[in-house]
Amino acid sequence: MYLHVTISATSNQLLLKNLVVFASGSGSNFQSLIDAVSEGKLEANIVGLISNNESAYAIERADINGIQTLIISPNDFDSETDYSIELLKTLKDWETDLIVLAGYLRKIPTEIIEVYRNRILNIHPSLLPKYGGKGFYGSKVHEAVIKNKEIESGCTVHLVTEEYDKGPILGQAKVQITETDSPADLAKKVLEKEHQLLSEVIQEYLKTFKN
Repeated sequence: MYLHVTISATSNQLLLKNLVVFASGSGSNFQSLIDAVSEGKLEANIVGLISNNESAYAIERADINGIQTLIISPNDFDSETDYSIELLKTLKDWETDLIVLAGYLRKIPTEIIEVYRNRILNIHPSLLPKYGGKGFYGSKVHEAVIKNKEIESGCTVHLVTEEYDKGPILGQAKVQITETDSPADLAKKVLEKEHQLLSEVIQEYLKTFKN
């Protein structure tokens, strides 16, 4: 099932680049972008949220902030092509300039990547290329980092390509790991860096866009 919730944009918002955020969970990075826009640190217009999880708290964050939402899962379609067609229709309707994956746990279809080449960013909770690729997400990353007794970790913002976590790196932030850190401790440290790094990288990347 999928659901559209639509709001109208003001005239000054239309002068800004339009961001669509994809999120599957709590949406804390989504909230960090909302806050960055509100504080004037990110000069962009967040026009929509797309989620594959109807229970994601990110949806409530969108509702609170008057951001239109699409809840859609590839499981609801007979083929990936049909799923991609529906996604592309929504992204076009929302006049999307940049897609931001913020804790989105589904692979982006090739058709979407082709249309939005170099316009899809992802934030990953490790210092890529370490601990990237299929199967490395969320707590699984931090558990592996602690198990391997790394002395530092962090987060990475990169462009999305057809291969998991292989796109060009746009920015990274590091954290130090102590001997007593648990995966949960590390996750908290890294998440704080994610909230800062994501909006900073987007702001810089948008400067490369032609008006």
